[in-house]
Amino acid sequence: MKPRKYLMTAVAAFVLSACGGVNNRIPFVGAGESTAAQGGLGGGAGQAGQGGQGETGGEIAGPAPIPQLAAAQSGSLGSSCESLASFIFDKTKIVTATTVSAGTLTVAGIPIEEHCRVTGKMNERVGPVDGQPYSIQFEMRLPKNWNGRFLHQGNGGIDGSVATATGDTGAGQTNALKLGFAVLSSDAGHSAAQNPLFGMDPQARLDYGYAAVGTLTPMAKALVKLAYGRGPDRSYFAGGSNGGRHTMVAAARYAAEYDGFLAVSPGFNLPKSSIAQLWGAQQWATVATDLADLETAFPVAERRLVADAILARCDALDGLADGMVNDYQGCRKAFDIQRDVPSCRGARDGTCLTDAQKSAFSNVYRGPINSAGVALYANWPFDPGMVASGWAGWTFRNSVGANRGPVSAVIFATPPEPAKLADTLAYALTFSLDVDAPKFYATSGLYTESAISYMTPPNPENLDMLRNRGAKMIIVHGEADGVFSPNDTAAYMDALGRRYFGDESKFVRFFRVPGMGHVSGGPATDQYAGLNILIDWVEAGRAPSSIVAQARGAGNPSGVNADVPATWAPNRSRPLCAYPLIAFYKGGDPERAASFACEKASN
Repeated sequence: MKPRKYLMTAVAAFVLSACGGVNNRIPFVGAGESTAAQGGLGGGAGQAGQGGQGETGGEIAGPAPIPQLAAAQSGSLGSSCESLASFIFDKTKIVTATTVSAGTLTVAGIPIEEHCRVTGKMNERVGPVDGQPYSIQFEMRLPKNWNGRFLHQGNGGIDGSVATATGDTGAGQTNALKLGFAVLSSDAGHSAAQNPLFGMDPQARLDYGYAAVGTLTPMAKALVKLAYGRGPDRSYFAGGSNGGRHTMVAAARYAAEYDGFLAVSPGFNLPKSSIAQLWGAQQWATVATDLADLETAFPVAERRLVADAILARCDALDGLADGMVNDYQGCRKAFDIQRDVPSCRGARDGTCLTDAQKSAFSNVYRGPINSAGVALYANWPFDPGMVASGWAGWTFRNSVGANRGPVSAVIFATPPEPAKLADTLAYALTFSLDVDAPKFYATSGLYTESAISYMTPPNPENLDMLRNRGAKMIIVHGEADGVFSPNDTAAYMDALGRRYFGDESKFVRFFRVPGMGHVSGGPATDQYAGLNILIDWVEAGRAPSSIVAQARGAGNPSGVNADVPATWAPNRSRPLCAYPLIAFYKGGDPERAASFACEKASN
C-alpha cells in the first residue's frame, strides 16, 4: 500500500469525556479527514499516534496495512481427558478432569457433543485485609472434535461464580462449545460467598477488573496445547453485560493474546453506570408510592403510555410504523415528554403522568450531573422497550438491591465502606454526586488503583495493538438496556472515530438493537449469529455492514421471548446496522430484513 501523508497541526490535546468516561486523544489532524459521525463506514484516512518529524510540523507516513489473519485449522484431543489432570502450570492446581458424554449438556435446547471438562484454581492466597482465602477458579471445556480455536468467556454481574463454559452470549443461535471451541470460564478471582466484600481486598479488586484475565490466558493456552498437541490457531473473547466489559477491557489490555472480541450490552464504564443507577433510584423515589418498590414510581401502565407516545412521534421516522424505533437520533429530538404525554389533573390512573413524574423521567434520561454541571454518565435513548419486565428489573430493583448498585460502596469506593451495606436503599437514596462519586476515582496507599482505573483500560480508545495485529471487535447493544446506556457505547465509538479518523470501522463495528433490553429480551429482534459473523470477519476478511437478527416469537427453538408483540411475525427479521447507520424501510414485506437498507441517521 502506498503510504498516505498528512499535514500535522501544531497542537494535540487530551480530553476527558464527561458522559462516556473515555480519555479521548485528539490526534494530529490532517486536511480532508472524515469521522464516523460524518456518515459511512471505513473512511480511508490515517490513524492517530503515528509520531511526527518535530514539533513544528511536517509530513508523516500513513498507517501500516491491517494484516489478514489465517483461518483456524481443526484438530482433536490427542490424549485421554483424564490425563489432563497432570497438567502443570505456575501457581495452578487442577481439581478435576472428566469426560462429558455427548448430549449430557444442552444449551438453549442444543445438545453439546462429547468434550472434556477441566476444573482448577490459580493464585491461591490469603487476603491481607480480611484474612479470607482467595483464588481464581476456572473451568475449561475442550471438545473432542476441535475447531482450532479458543474462547475466553467473560461472565456477568459481579462475578464470583464459574458459569458453565459454553461461550453462549445473549440469545444467540448457537454457542462456542457447540461450534468446536475450547472454552474457558472463571469466577474472576473471588467466590460468590465473598460478594461484595471481596472489594475489601486490593488484589481481588484488580482481578475482578482485569488481572484475572491476564493471569488465566497463558495458562488456558498452555492447557489447549497439552490437550491438542498445539496451541490455538485463533483466540476469541466474548461476553455480555460485565462480560462485555471484560471483553472490551481485554481488547485494550490484552490485544496481543486475542484475535476477535464480541461484546454484548457492555458495562464498559461500569462504575459510572453505577452512579447513574443510584441517581436514578433517587429520582424515582421522589414519585414512588412505596419506597420498598420503586416500580410504583412508573408502573407498566404508565410506561406503556410513554412508550406509545414515543412510537407516535418516532416509529415512522425510519419509513415504517412497525412498533420499533430505528432512528434513535431523530427520536431524541422528536419526542418531548412534557408535550407528548398527557399531564394528570387529578389522581394517577395510567392515562397520564404527574408533573413530578415527568420531571423524574427527564432527570433519569438526561443522566447524572453534579453540582458543577459535569455529566457523570451518558444520557439514554427513548425506546418503547421500557415496557418490558426486564427493563423494570434493572431500572428499579438493580439500583437498590443486595449485590447490585449499592455494592459500589465496597467494590468501587476508596476506601471501601462496608457499613453502607446494612441499608442498601438508604445508601442509594443518599448517594451524593459531589461527595460519594469522587470516591470511585480515589486511590490510597493500600488501594493503589481507582475503580475507574481497574474497571476500564488506562487508554480505552487506544486499540493500536488490536488493529495492527489484524484483530477485530464487534459490539452489540440494545436501545432499551435498563442498566448500561447504548449512548455510552456510542460515545466510545465516537472517541475511536476521533483517534482513527473514521478508519475504526476497519477493526471495530458497533450494532444497536432497537427494543432490546439488557443482553436480550424486549420487543426486539434479539437473535443473531454474532460469533459466526466475528469469525468470518477475523479469518476471512468479510466485514459485516449489517447483521440480520430475528425475533424469538412462538416456536423459536432456542426459547421464546415473551416480549415479542403478538402483532409481529414470530420470526420477524431486521438488519442491525453498523454504527452510525440505521435501518430504513425501502418497501416489500415489512417483516423481512431484506425490505430495509442501512443509511445515515437523522441529523
